[in-house]
Amino acid sequence: MPRDRETWGPVRNFSATATAELLASGTAVTRILAIANQKGGVAKTTTVASLGAALAELGRRVLLVDLDPQACLTFSLGLEPDSLAMSVHDVLLGRVSASMVIQPTADGPDLLPATIDLAGGEMQLLTRTGREYALRAALEDLLAGSSSPYDDILIDCPPSLGVLTINGLTAATEVLVPLQCETLSHRGVGQLLDTVADVKRLTNRGMTVLGVLPTLYDGRTTHAREVLADITARYGLPVLDPPIAKSVRFAEAPACGRSVLTTAGRTPGAMAYRELARRLVAGALAAPPAEIDVVDQRSGDRLSVAALSQVGEP
Repeated sequence: MPRDRETWGPVRNFSATATAELLASGTAVTRILAIANQKGGVAKTTTVASLGAALAELGRRVLLVDLDPQACLTFSLGLEPDSLAMSVHDVLLGRVSASMVIQPTADGPDLLPATIDLAGGEMQLLTRTGREYALRAALEDLLAGSSSPYDDILIDCPPSLGVLTINGLTAATEVLVPLQCETLSHRGVGQLLDTVADVKRLTNRGMTVLGVLPTLYDGRTTHAREVLADITARYGLPVLDPPIAKSVRFAEAPACGRSVLTTAGRTPGAMAYRELARRLVAGALAAPPAEIDVVDQRSGDRLSVAALSQVGEP
């Protein structure tokens, strides 16, 4: 049976501000961040791998959780999903503990990997009582049994609003929404926020939405800026700074089994994720729209949105 939210010890739900205050005061608290958007191709997996590596560079102990049956995060960090004897699939079904499945990665974070078995596991979970709490219970047990708990747990949710994504949201203290600044990506945000509202009402009252992270961003285009402005106006979500510019380096990194911070660590995209990690730890993620800056892909210069509004489309 699912455990009541109030009985949770190690995994405590705090708002983003409260979490930052606790971290700054030295209080031990694990931030559990779900990276979610049911639209595919918006850089969820890239964000989990890159942000996780950036947090590890800051000396934080990081766990990445691959909840996608496609196992792209697992492959991207150098593991071959088909060769794994156990995965998060076995953890969610209660067959083994998370500590038995976790793998180290070359980039620093630990990984709770996925395999294609997770696709079938989603159907099996549907018949179980307390299915929404499977990941939350597993992480609670993991943290309770550790003498050196994780500082950050990042969850790569699948591109759907099914039971696996609900598990990720139920386990999370906060949610980050990667958004490609295009109309089709924009349309799915409202549906995701409806699901988040249901999760907050039914299974995880303490969860907060950190905001929207612009990915694959080209601030030179009017369309990208208009979509971003509409998201802020329509949903009242903060826009996280800095936006992540388009770069082929993100597509090349998985072939090496490493994050872009290792394969192209001095590129604007890698530096943007490092800055995001620093802001996450400091609790200073969002900036007013006029202060948000992006990296010009041609020169590498950081330009404000106001400055970019003067730049014509390519």
